[in-house]
Amino acid sequence: MAIKYTKDHEWIIMEGEIAVVGISDYAQEQLGEIVYVELPEVGKQLDKGDEACVIESVKAASEIYAPASGDVTEGNQDLDGAPGKVNEDATGEGWLFKMTLNDPTELNDMMDAGAYKEFVEDLG
Repeated sequence: MAIKYTKDHEWIIMEGEIAVVGISDYAQEQLGEIVYVELPEVGKQLDKGDEACVIESVKAASEIYAPASGDVTEGNQDLDGAPGKVNEDATGEGWLFKMTLNDPTELNDMMDAGAYKEFVEDLG
């Protein structure tokens, strides 16, 4: 499955049965230098749209929302000592957390890369 995006600038991609979640390049650019990431607890149950974690930058703190419903299986512990990985590689090494999905069809309403690019361009 290809990467999908939300209007809140989270991305999600399936790796087998596990969904990997992070923020888009656009979001990290808007935040600026990221200095802290508060990851969700493993085992935490999230409904689509729930606050999952918080990212703090030199500009502001921003809530990150669950793009789909499910259970958190892992947080990216590499971000504890190096939160800047989100700035360096937002859709790679800077992923935030992994989860198992309750209903993978929730992803059907999300934007693919082309639609997300148009969405961001329309933001100005």
